[in-house]
Amino acid sequence: MATASKAKKKTVRIASGLKRVRQDVKLNAANTSLRSKFRTAVKGVLKAVATGDKVKAGDTFKSAQAVIDSIADKGIFHKNKAARIKSRLSAKVKALAVAAAA
Repeated sequence: MATASKAKKKTVRIASGLKRVRQDVKLNAANTSLRSKFRTAVKGVLKAVATGDKVKAGDTFKSAQAVIDSIADKGIFHKNKAARIKSRLSAKVKALAVAAAA
């Protein structure tokens, strides 16, 4: 039994529809690449926090912020989601700094 996500897509016959399909393939590839870049940036911060290196965590967080903002600006993720992720990462980096000072 086929699920809704595995439903067979209809073949497009109209020229504008064919063009839209070609564009969708390109856009999907670009969005997938950006989403992967986003995940890599977040994982980098989390790994730095896990190792306890506050300098590296701060540096990777700064670079991750730029990636997260660019993803939100392009509309791949909602701006509130980007803000939430940045907030959570920031809290972890700050907690690491506080733990190191104590």
